[in-house]
Amino acid sequence: MEAFSSYESPLSGRYASPEMQKIFSPSFKFKTWRKLWIALAESEKELGLPITEEQIKELRENAENINYEEAKQREKEVRHDVMSHVYAYGLQCPKAKGIIHLGATSCYVGDNTDLITMREGLRLIRKKLLNCMNVLSDFAMKYRALPM
Repeated sequence: MEAFSSYESPLSGRYASPEMQKIFSPSFKFKTWRKLWIALAESEKELGLPITEEQIKELRENAENINYEEAKQREKEVRHDVMSHVYAYGLQCPKAKGIIHLGATSCYVGDNTDLITMREGLRLIRKKLLNCMNVLSDFAMKYRALPM
C-alpha cells in the first residue's frame, strides 16, 4: 500500500531523502517484522518444534502482502501493535497462524526491527558520505594548483 511506503513527519519531506523515508517507513517496519517471524519459525523448526515446511512456505508467500486495514482495525480492539499484526498475518496464513510469533515477546520484533532500520539508515548515510568524500577529493585534486 502506497500510504505506508514512506516515513511521514513534519520534517521528513524537507530533510529526509526518499531512500531514508523508505527505510523508516511503516512498510519497511512491518515487512521486517514478517521476515523476523519467518526466521523465528525456521529456527524453531530446526530446534525440533512441530513446525512444517508448508507453514513456513505460507509465511514466505505472504510476507510482502500486508493487510494494513485489518491490522489497524484489530489494533483498535487489542490496543497492541504487534498482536494486531500477528492477527492480520494469521488471517493470510491460516495454516501458519499458530506459529506466528511463537514463544517471542513484542521486543523480539520491535527491538530487532529498530536495529535493522538503524543499520540500513547508517548504510545509506555511509554510502552518501563516501560519495561526498569522493566528490570533494576530486574537486580538491582538480584545483590543487590554484593559489589560495
